Amino acid sequence: MLVYPGLTPLDALGPYHVLSQFPGYEVTFVSLNAGEVSDGHGFTLIAQKSLDDIESTDILVVPGGLPAITMARTGAPEIDWIKKIHPTTDWTISICTGALMLGAAGILENLEATTHWYSHAELSNFGAIPTDARVVRSGKVLTSAGVSAGIDMSLTLAAMLFGEEFAQTMQLDMEYDPAPPFSAGHPRSAPQIVTSKLRVLFDSVLRRLELGTFQSMRLGYCFVIDLSFMDIESKCKMWIVLERIAPTFIR
Repeated sequence: MLVYPGLTPLDALGPYHVLSQFPGYEVTFVSLNAGEVSDGHGFTLIAQKSLDDIESTDILVVPGGLPAITMARTGAPEIDWIKKIHPTTDWTISICTGALMLGAAGILENLEATTHWYSHAELSNFGAIPTDARVVRSGKVLTSAGVSAGIDMSLTLAAMLFGEEFAQTMQLDMEYDPAPPFSAGHPRSAPQIVTSKLRVLFDSVLRRLELGTFQSMRLGYCFVIDLSFMDIESKCKMWIVLERIAPTFIR
């Protein structure tokens, strides 16, 4: 599983819970460099391997996050690695905006695909056919919509590899029985004001990243978007940290 600074943890951990129980498979976290990888909220994963350590894999998993959008637009070593590894896989799967990284690697050309609602239209920039679904299969490529849809995709793959009973067991193990308190999980049902505010916030963060902050993390620097004007719930969603140390702040 590819991980990188600023990823959305649930994009990785939801599928990890399912994939880690696949008989005969072992999950390895891979990053540009082996070691700690922070989501920017205080959560840290350990990448056991660097990109240079992995030449092939049975299942390539690419989670999303706002930095995935920037990497897809501007290029990154992770994109080159995905392009190299994809021909060796039995399955290549993405969660949320990880699909844009697959697109940037040339994997989604003329394929139906999905991603987070915010980036859905951008799939066509990479030759993909944007498809409004939680999970989309195109040959050996599986893409899922935003964040929680990664669990759906992992259960779908579990059923294809090991049968429906195995997948149902995984679902029951997680007690994955969604009943969200609000009908606001997609712009088609969320209040327009909520969608508009979140889109503005995403736009703002991405503009800052595209001004060069994300590329600067390659040099070992950290940039934090100061969201102190927000309420605590919004802060938890929107803090973006791009490396392990933080000598510089953008305000």
